[in-house]
Amino acid sequence: MRNDRLLIVTLGALSLASCFGGKKVPPTLLTLTSSAPAPASVNRAASPGEAVTIDVPVVPKEIATTRVPALVGPTAIAYVKDLQWVESPDRLFQDLLQETVVRTTSRVVLDPRQSALDPGLHLTGTLSRFGYDAQEGSVIVRYDGALSTSGGTRVETRRFEAKVPADGTAPTVGPALNAAANQVAAEVAQWVGG
Repeated sequence: MRNDRLLIVTLGALSLASCFGGKKVPPTLLTLTSSAPAPASVNRAASPGEAVTIDVPVVPKEIATTRVPALVGPTAIAYVKDLQWVESPDRLFQDLLQETVVRTTSRVVLDPRQSALDPGLHLTGTLSRFGYDAQEGSVIVRYDGALSTSGGTRVETRRFEAKVPADGTAPTVGPALNAAANQVAAEVAQWVGG
């Protein structure tokens, strides 16, 4: 029985390492969690054009990875040691936006795969900064959002940015990124909900 458990643990570790290209996996993986208070239950309805669909943001190549980028000079990028996302940050940020809009507004939030139900408002954007900046000693989250009405009769754009101090190590960068992402998500939710 003991050998069976050891084999299962070993196979599990090998399969997790294979998910990350055979590289050494950090002891923990990073995700984003909403800091907005969760409602006891969500039961909503929307008239035509009132629902909101939130797309996965566009990201540059340095962010389109499970590693956390660190800007170490005007044109030099490294990655924070021992810090990896559980999933790509563009999808994690989309999930955070959706959850924050659900928790802080009365909007019906649809996944892009559900947008045929009612195109309503459509939120797209670019997540151009999502990592540590050594020159500033902070993590920076920058999201340029574009909100359009059904049929594109009106389009509005806005930039959101948050900075939270960190020292460039995994124990400070992870929580700082979550805090900055939540600040941006709360501002986007207020924009969408208004």
